[in-house]
Amino acid sequence: MTERIPSSGTSSATAAAGQDDRPPPPRLAYDRHTWKEIAHLLANLPVALLGFTYVVTVLFTSFGLTITVIGFPLLAAGLMGARLLGRMERTRARALLGVRVDEPSRLPLRGAGGFLPQLWMSLKDPVGWRTVLYEFIRLPWGVLTFVITLTSLFVLWPVLPFIARGLANADRAMVRGLLSPSDELERRIVELESDRGVVVDTAAADLRRIERDLHDGAQARLVNLAMGLGLAKEKVLEDPDAAAAMVEEAHGEVKLALQELRDLARGIHPAVLTDRGLDAALSAVSSRCTVPVKVTVDLPARPAAAIEGIAYFTVSELLQNVSKHSAAKSASVDVWRTNDRLLIQVWDDGRGGASLDGGTGMRGLAERLDAVDGLFVLESPEGGPTTVTAELPWRDRTDDSGTGAP
Repeated sequence: MTERIPSSGTSSATAAAGQDDRPPPPRLAYDRHTWKEIAHLLANLPVALLGFTYVVTVLFTSFGLTITVIGFPLLAAGLMGARLLGRMERTRARALLGVRVDEPSRLPLRGAGGFLPQLWMSLKDPVGWRTVLYEFIRLPWGVLTFVITLTSLFVLWPVLPFIARGLANADRAMVRGLLSPSDELERRIVELESDRGVVVDTAAADLRRIERDLHDGAQARLVNLAMGLGLAKEKVLEDPDAAAAMVEEAHGEVKLALQELRDLARGIHPAVLTDRGLDAALSAVSSRCTVPVKVTVDLPARPAAAIEGIAYFTVSELLQNVSKHSAAKSASVDVWRTNDRLLIQVWDDGRGGASLDGGTGMRGLAERLDAVDGLFVLESPEGGPTTVTAELPWRDRTDDSGTGAP
């Protein structure tokens, strides 16, 4: 069983291009591709009239009103409407021409920070402006293709498949050139918005965990300690032996509270990781695993603190899964660098059968790595062994000033 979570930066353009329903070469006989192309070309005129009328009416009106307070908001709304026209044209091209291009990402208006930033983001929307240009070009082109196709239906019937293919190829080029996402950055806006949501949710969950651990653990012990010392203070004169026993008990509570605080601090960011790096930190975390673990760290230098912290907590969670769920007899952790990637591999000889949706936190771990352009691959056939491979982008330590907390 192999499950893979790719990094967010994986481009879908290549995949989309590979899915194009490319028609066969034209021939004298009429097939379904030819009839679809003819239908598309005949529909160009009414569709182009609709788009051109919209652009002229809405956008030119808003340009004329830019001297007033409603001009720029109206222009922004017009560009949003142009996006809808672009979606309609992509749908038509997909159905009749087999052109499959990615849908441009939505504008991330929720995080724009108020009305004026949202307005400015809408006004400089490249998707909307390219659709406007597309609709301007389409009117003369729509007239031309409609006339040529309609005339050819009655005059040039035998060679119409070749004429239709040439005109349709020009349409395909226009759709790909003006209605597809302009670059990788534009295609990734939605993905980055989603990844940011994952990071925010993860941070909120971590804060809730820390608050719960403090409230239920060290804080409760310190409250009991204060109460015990208060009672011991009252008894110190009337019953010294009882007071001494209570102080002794309070001393034990102090030790437990300190241990819980150390464990909590280790869960936030262990001191050994900050002081000595991944090799020592992973050796420490592996020593707490219920399964013997062999740790091998082969790094020429320490990565950035944030990357180092993510790597540490990734291995820590995976080893916790080994302890709780694997029934393994041995495990290993290997960490190394290849080019600009930090690679992590955790292996165990347990029962296997782990999955991203199996309730062991694998899905959340994969999403955390995905949020930082990482990669997560799980191989866990029934009966074992289980191998988890994770990749992180390498950044030099001097380029990062973060704490490394995930």
